[in-house]
Amino acid sequence: MKILEVTRDNHHIYANLYQGYSAEFSKIVQEKPDKNGLYEIEPKIEGHVSGYLLFIDDTPAALTAIANKPDKRFEVCDFYVLPYFRKNKVGKRFISELFKKLGGSWEIKQVAGADHAVSFWRDVINDYTSGNYLEDIYQDERWGTVTRQRFTHPNNP
Repeated sequence: MKILEVTRDNHHIYANLYQGYSAEFSKIVQEKPDKNGLYEIEPKIEGHVSGYLLFIDDTPAALTAIANKPDKRFEVCDFYVLPYFRKNKVGKRFISELFKKLGGSWEIKQVAGADHAVSFWRDVINDYTSGNYLEDIYQDERWGTVTRQRFTHPNNP
């Protein structure tokens, strides 16, 4: 398992994986591809948004986009594990490594209808924080009703 930050040199890999992510959620979020069959990457990996790729045996396996906010606050904007790699807790290990690396406080949201995502995040965050997190139903400006989890990294002072 190798995690790389998205750079100019590997952004094309992120963009390729993002198409599968967008297609998987397209019905839930009511977004369709453009006339070339491509989904727009949103948020873009630039400014305060960092992207990360997970590789398993040199094969791209997952992506995430994380917004970096002031005071070491982070939001998981996008998270996707290719179906082939959805086993052996790959996604859980991927995001847990980033939680540890970045520290700080975290917010994760799942759109209404993405029940599998809600279950995944509850499992990940419950294990990572030993149950020390908050969850609520939140009205997001962009996504409408979302399930939201929030926690502060256990190693923060």
